[in-house]
Amino acid sequence: MAQVEGAERYWNPVLETLPRDKLMALQLKKFKKIVQWAYNNSKFHRRLYQDAGLEPGDIKTWEDVRKVPKVEKGMMREIQRKDPFPYGEMLCVPLERVTEFHQTSGTTGQAVYQPDTWQDWEWWAEAWSYIMYAQGFRDTDRIFIPFGYNIFVAYWAGHYGGEKMGCEIVPGGVLDTEARILKIQELNATALMATPTYVLGMADKARSMGIDPARDLNISKILCAGEPGASIPATKNRMQEAWGAKVYDHVGATEIGAWAYECTAQPGGVHVNEALFLVELEDIETGKPITEPGRRGKLVLTALDREAQPCIRFDSKDVAEWAEEPCPCGRTFRWIKGGVVGRADDITKVKGVLLAPSAIEEVVRSFSELSDEFEVEVTKKGDLDDITLRVELMPEEAGHRESVEARLVDQLRLKTNLRYNIEFHDHGTLPRYTLKAKRFKDLRPKH
Repeated sequence: MAQVEGAERYWNPVLETLPRDKLMALQLKKFKKIVQWAYNNSKFHRRLYQDAGLEPGDIKTWEDVRKVPKVEKGMMREIQRKDPFPYGEMLCVPLERVTEFHQTSGTTGQAVYQPDTWQDWEWWAEAWSYIMYAQGFRDTDRIFIPFGYNIFVAYWAGHYGGEKMGCEIVPGGVLDTEARILKIQELNATALMATPTYVLGMADKARSMGIDPARDLNISKILCAGEPGASIPATKNRMQEAWGAKVYDHVGATEIGAWAYECTAQPGGVHVNEALFLVELEDIETGKPITEPGRRGKLVLTALDREAQPCIRFDSKDVAEWAEEPCPCGRTFRWIKGGVVGRADDITKVKGVLLAPSAIEEVVRSFSELSDEFEVEVTKKGDLDDITLRVELMPEEAGHRESVEARLVDQLRLKTNLRYNIEFHDHGTLPRYTLKAKRFKDLRPKH
């Protein structure tokens, strides 16, 4: 897709190109305001700040931001299902002002409930408008969303953001995968929103129906979320080749909002939407701030304008690093090199080596001889860690299994410094997922 020139490139040209000093001044002003709001209206936040010896007026400089205690998901779970039911003491507005309910997927524990006012929901749509406009979505697009609309926020906000921009939205809802593909073909949809896992799964299903997505469908843009795959080059390439479309990443969470996005320049990472969010990077071990590029750390996120249940200095557990060069798109928003590479609690030691599951995905998806599906299982045999990788060999590659295995083992050792037991499974036998895939399983005893 050709890059959009001039102001036509930006949803909000003023904020997206604001000089850094003015942008940081705006963020600090908004941060002070949201802390004061939470202190005044949430028993949880008032108690949290008072226990830390902090008053909102104490925040005067950027250095003071770090005095504000961080919030973790576990803290949010603990106060739920209490008055005002079911949100508990983090709620900052009367219950009658809550117009939207969503909850987290609960993949890392009990789900967190998320209330939003109508103003908050408008804010969600605005955040998504930044994302979609930066990726070339316009009011001429017909967007198909193959998402089973329910209690998870997923693409709900993308739906409303697209409507706000003037796009035509086709909700895939309860249709099965085959029906969704036929509807995309019937309506000549131009864009798609889905997880990387489901994007690849849909392409596989379409081919089994005799439909080549790249040739027979008119999808030109795919907006991904929910998994790091769209920022992993090998996975992005697989999706783009399968659909003949540009694939873009975005990063968000139910508790914080849609806070980062890839632009059409595709520099190899995602912009932080610094007009609406404050994003800090800190050392995983020490908690000290990381401001320089090239060092991975843990992201601490603040939604600067969300009022019903403010998310202030949220310990996201997401791991990332700042990029060094400004993005060619001209935005002054900082960007994260390689996107979010995983979660701090997913990065685990195996045989004494730190392992990120995304590194395994990058290797597996770079092999055209293998299908899109794989699984990783870590166990313990005696005192030793054991790691097994299950993959599917494409049917036409059956005669090359030994050579594929040898190359796969070499690449995994090179990229992850680990040796794996490789298990080949028949094509189509590993689990398929429609939302977030659960490919990495650590079955070692917990101590």
